[in-house]
Amino acid sequence: MSPTPLASVLFVCVHNAGRSQMAAGFLNHLAGDRVEVRSAGSIPGNQVNPAAVEAMNEVGVDISDQKPKILTTEAVQASDYVITMGCGDACPIFPGKRYLDWDLEDPAGKGVESVRPIRDEIKTRIETLIAEIDADQEP
Repeated sequence: MSPTPLASVLFVCVHNAGRSQMAAGFLNHLAGDRVEVRSAGSIPGNQVNPAAVEAMNEVGVDISDQKPKILTTEAVQASDYVITMGCGDACPIFPGKRYLDWDLEDPAGKGVESVRPIRDEIKTRIETLIAEIDADQEP
């Protein structure tokens, strides 16, 4: 039986095709069942950015089966942490949630060489986020 997740995290960017998908992939990979992970976009694209998929595959994280999803009020309400990445004011605000805005370059239209540094920055931020979630859960 899987443990109950410590927290739920929603990653939001405009197209849900690059930054938010890479962040969700890293969080799933590094935290496993300990954290419930969602991602969405204010204007979802048609597919996950192929350069993001390739960059993640290089570090052993497969996001090739993911599909961009529309941001819903329900997804925000169901999340403890809401992390925005350039979606402006599209994300609804609810009390009791922890909101973080990560200023990250948009990988849209870039090749894998340009996506790698964005991927690496996201991984660093995910590792910090996991430590914060763990610390928040300590009695």
